[in-house]
Amino acid sequence: MKIAEIIDTLEKIAPPSLQESYDNAGLITGNAGWICSGVICTLDATEEVVLEAKEKKCNLIVAHHPIIFGGLKKINGKNYVEKAVIAAIKNDIAIYAIHTNLDNVIKGVNDKIADKIGLINRKILLPKANQLMKLFTFVPLEYAEKVRAAIFQAGGGAIGNYSECSFNAEGKGTFKAGENTQPFVGEIGKRHEENEIKIEIIFPSYLQQKILSAMIKAHPYEEVAYDIVALENKFDNVGSGLIGDLKNEMSEIDFLDLIKNAFGLSVIKHTALLNKKVTKVAVCGGAGSFLIDKALAENVDFYITSDIKYHEFFDANGRMVIADIGHWESEQFTIDLLFDILLQEFRTFAVLKTEVRTNPVRYYL
Repeated sequence: MKIAEIIDTLEKIAPPSLQESYDNAGLITGNAGWICSGVICTLDATEEVVLEAKEKKCNLIVAHHPIIFGGLKKINGKNYVEKAVIAAIKNDIAIYAIHTNLDNVIKGVNDKIADKIGLINRKILLPKANQLMKLFTFVPLEYAEKVRAAIFQAGGGAIGNYSECSFNAEGKGTFKAGENTQPFVGEIGKRHEENEIKIEIIFPSYLQQKILSAMIKAHPYEEVAYDIVALENKFDNVGSGLIGDLKNEMSEIDFLDLIKNAFGLSVIKHTALLNKKVTKVAVCGGAGSFLIDKALAENVDFYITSDIKYHEFFDANGRMVIADIGHWESEQFTIDLLFDILLQEFRTFAVLKTEVRTNPVRYYL
């Protein structure tokens, strides 16, 4: 089993193209061509986790947070980042980070948070724009279904909760085969007219190469005519945060107790309670102040996130409760998410969860 195969599995769930511009997800140390001896899933790839991987004979760490965000000008062990990188290189341990790309998929970090508080009717809080493309291609009538099926199999044609969506229109295509061609229909040097179907299908941009390869393989023509157009439509399955409903409404105090128990918290920072029932909830693992306005626009009762600054708490404007549960606390179950993804794919392979609690924050009670 090569590390590349494990990376491929992770990137099918959370493609690297979905990471934010400031992020540094991907293979940070090591070589994708190495044979993998085992995987440790963690939130942070600290030196202690690297040494744990060495002890447990795992040469791959899959972390949520990249150990390196910016460039390193020196590597002499002066801080926790350099110490972790030195330890990883000395012990031939690969570190792979799957960060904001895992935040930005509907079955990612925030979905795990929603599991813990029992949200239903889930959807992305802030869908991303400019993530969708439309494919147009032209196929002989009797081959249209084969080409459509190949594109669907590659991931095209999904709109919301609907799959295998396409538009099809019949028409006549013309072409004249030149020298050194092997036309599927028609003759070299003569214009040919063929009854064709124009197929239109929407797909996420990160699947473009996969879909084109599938289409070309299934298409009978030597030269496949197609167009790809970028769309401004929002992609409802990709974006920041998550919103959903509680199965049963509850009081704000009861909901705070639910959060406290679900995330193993000793304290919750929150804005003033509003003395109303809680039904609609938004969540964002990690630093989520950038979604406060969007949560307000969706009329949520509670917004669960972390790293809220003092003045940002005022932005609740007495319209919702903001609950800051801590960065590590909000994302701790990402370890379980990574473990489950890998274990489902590699059932006979050593996939472990870290036993190191990497949270640098402590609370004095």
